[in-house]
Amino acid sequence: MYLPPFLRSFGRMGTRALVLASPLLLAGCDLNFWRMDGHQSTLDVAGPVARTQRDLFYVTCGVTFVIFILVGSVLAYATLKFKARNDADEHAEPPEQGHGNPLVEIGLIAASVFALVIIAIPTLKAIWFTYDVPEAQKANAYEINATAYQWWFKFEYPSEPIEGSGPLSTGNELVIPAGRPVHINLRTTDVIHSFWVPKLAGKVDMIPNRGNRLWLEADQPGYFWGQCAEYCGDSHAVMRFRVIALDEKDFKDWLTAQKSTARVVAATAATGQPKPQFAALKEWTRNAPGYTDKYDRPNVSPLDNWKEQQFPNKDEDAALIAQGRKLFQEKTCIGCHTVRGHEGVGITGPNLTHVGARTTIAAGLLENNPEQLARWLRHPDQVKPGNKMYNGGYIDVKTRKPNFTLTDADITALVAYLSSLK
Repeated sequence: MYLPPFLRSFGRMGTRALVLASPLLLAGCDLNFWRMDGHQSTLDVAGPVARTQRDLFYVTCGVTFVIFILVGSVLAYATLKFKARNDADEHAEPPEQGHGNPLVEIGLIAASVFALVIIAIPTLKAIWFTYDVPEAQKANAYEINATAYQWWFKFEYPSEPIEGSGPLSTGNELVIPAGRPVHINLRTTDVIHSFWVPKLAGKVDMIPNRGNRLWLEADQPGYFWGQCAEYCGDSHAVMRFRVIALDEKDFKDWLTAQKSTARVVAATAATGQPKPQFAALKEWTRNAPGYTDKYDRPNVSPLDNWKEQQFPNKDEDAALIAQGRKLFQEKTCIGCHTVRGHEGVGITGPNLTHVGARTTIAAGLLENNPEQLARWLRHPDQVKPGNKMYNGGYIDVKTRKPNFTLTDADITALVAYLSSLK
């Protein structure tokens, strides 16, 4: 959206002035507040939709800041000039009143209308621009279906069919082409959710029995944080996802890899006793963090780490992986999850065909490494309260009695199997 230079400067001046004044109210806050470039910053944007919304925010803040200064100045002037300074002033006749003065009242109405017009024009332009992919770019737009569940996201690629399996689908990590508009159809299977990737686009609700949509575009390859922004139940606060924008070649390579069936580890792979890397077999506290510096710090490259995640582990144990694959069937995981080329046709939970290549598990909450994967399998109710893997999987919903249990040996084998699915 085009904004005249004076409006851009006007809005930014007001926003910065408000930000500079905020320490008076926020004394003692983390100094990172000043950076305004966190994972979900709406001011440090990376796409045209988010940029349009940010510019509109600047204009609105600028106008309201000027109104605040004018009203505050008049109030301060009246307070200082007409305050009672002695006993005589307290009983003096009030000054001449401006009520009923046509010039003053018409001037205030005109100023109010002018302020609204300044805000309304860029607002209408922003609504028109962000509603759908611009006509000139529609032919180049890439289409994706996003479906929300309690509490995870499924992403389908309608233009990437897989024979006998419908369209390509992934869970909780949306991979898109950078520098190209992406049209996203928003759906939900249960309650109202809201799709939000702050650095790329604003929030749009996902409403039962009603189709909705948005579009976004990443200026360049990157790794972006998203989440559900509408309260939707027990684990709403931990219903997250990631958006990974890749250049054209990397995106095509990713699609090719995703369309392939699940990886099978050759029997010639290294064998032997599993290494004691599964420290997560300890008891975890409910709110223990699940991130590491690979994806949770702005001064590292999450995108590079995502690319590294696509490669198989060097110390795989083929026998242990085979044991985990067998447990995946026996423990009825196949009833809710699909692993194309292996077992499972479930649709209740995310597609796990290439789950080992994702950077997060538990809907963007935990990093996808052996320790956190073991934690997720051991304590799904503590990591994400109310999730269906626990209610209905581990625990019978009606009787509230265990359906099955996982031993430490079972978890170790399942972690090895799931980590091998690259």
